[in-house]
Amino acid sequence: MQSRVKWVEGMTFLAQSNSGHSVVMDGNGGEKAPSPMELVLMAAGGCSSVDVVDGLQSADQRITGCEAQISSVRRETAPRIFTSANLHFVVTGHDLDEALVATTVANSLEKYCSVCLMLGEGVELTHSYEVIAA
Repeated sequence: MQSRVKWVEGMTFLAQSNSGHSVVMDGNGGEKAPSPMELVLMAAGGCSSVDVVDGLQSADQRITGCEAQISSVRRETAPRIFTSANLHFVVTGHDLDEALVATTVANSLEKYCSVCLMLGEGVELTHSYEVIAA
């Protein structure tokens, strides 16, 4: 897998993925676009959400919605790495098995989500969930 990041102007950069997609990044803390660190959190939420949705659908759960709400804490001094993050999943569906939702969310963060597993090497990652009947 490859990607490239090209400086546009000021602190604005254009990232291009191997699959041909582009994302604008802002090095001014999100003034014009997401910051690189915001994209890291979004990547963790996206990667883990894929696992949760796929896992629940594979288990024949009638899922109608899934939202990952990610909160994090960063160091105050440079480098301002994440020190902790929580991925809270709001899963909506019909007659969902709450125990299965709990297991699927945990398995994503602990076994399957590549982004979370990389972050977990230096970041205290936690997860939580709630089930909402559709």
